[in-house]
Amino acid sequence: MAQFPVLLLVVLALAGCASSQTVTVKATPAPADSVGATTTTSGGVVTTGASTPVSRPTSGGWQLDTREHVDLWLHGFAMLQDDQSLVPYFRLGYPASIAGVRPAGGVFDQNRAALQARFATNANLTSAQFLALYFASWDDLRRGVDRFLRDEGDVRLARSQEELRMYATIRTYFPTASDRDWLQLFVRALDDERSRFYRAFWQQEQSRRSSMRGSIDVLWAGTYRSAFQRFIRNAMQREGRVLLSLPLGGEGRTLSVGGSDNFMSVTFPTGGEDPRDALYVIAHEAVGTTATAAVRDNSSPTDERNGDVARWSALAAVRGGAMLLQRVAPELVAGYQRYYLRVARASASALAAADPLTAFNTTFPLPANIVTALDRQIDIVLGGI
Repeated sequence: MAQFPVLLLVVLALAGCASSQTVTVKATPAPADSVGATTTTSGGVVTTGASTPVSRPTSGGWQLDTREHVDLWLHGFAMLQDDQSLVPYFRLGYPASIAGVRPAGGVFDQNRAALQARFATNANLTSAQFLALYFASWDDLRRGVDRFLRDEGDVRLARSQEELRMYATIRTYFPTASDRDWLQLFVRALDDERSRFYRAFWQQEQSRRSSMRGSIDVLWAGTYRSAFQRFIRNAMQREGRVLLSLPLGGEGRTLSVGGSDNFMSVTFPTGGEDPRDALYVIAHEAVGTTATAAVRDNSSPTDERNGDVARWSALAAVRGGAMLLQRVAPELVAGYQRYYLRVARASASALAAADPLTAFNTTFPLPANIVTALDRQIDIVLGGI
């Protein structure tokens, strides 16, 4: 679990867990370039230099897409974090799954211990998984971070309002000199990963999963986007992009910066998996902020101090996804429950049960009053109140 601090010009609406983070930025966090390259903006996404800005959705609603730099950024965290959460941040066994294509050595492996050590002293570093969603490409992210580091994260040295907001956004995740040292090393290591294998690997995977992408698109655009539309519109934003991400599993990453510049990163199933897995994570992400609100409204300061609020918020997002599907796509409920049981490493008997409901509720337990409040809150959001 991670909490998200509030800093100058960046308002973070806390979601209570690292998977769903709704962020409102007063204006576009686009960096000004002091070395000659142009700076442009595509809504809330930063673009600098000669990079091509990300196009907006052309037909409204939430569109499927992919982003190499987002996956590269998440790849770095997946390679560093040994996450034992009930619903892990990344696909189970992700490092082992790419061991055959990833060459050993390089900057990343040489500095793995130093990179991993920082998580023990700054638990909020996990929240920095969201940073790549602010940028349109790897070159843009690297260039923006270079400027931020050049000025030692000092927002007073920003040369424009856009650069000020970009600095404030990055500083949210990397507030201290030690954090910025980590960021510099992390970006250098990822740059090396990208040139040594990741860019080619990512492109090959997009080709290899093209039929899976097509199957997800048929399900999403043909049926389920309209089923989810009312809830997502009332709870979050009218339109944005659903990013299919290679490293992610049952925990997505959701970022809202207003307008159409909203992102929901979810798992990208591979061959032999079910294309509906991506829809299950969309349901989990869509209900995240609603679940957190239900938990916070029905818990005490003692619960907060004990860590129960953070734990219940993660459980409520999983339980809430099933509640949402029961209302908008009941045919997906059992599959959703089995998917999250697998993600939570449930027993074979639990996965084999004809009706997964009992195992699902047992694996993701919540106090009765929170279950009732969450159920009611989902109805309220669907009703548009």
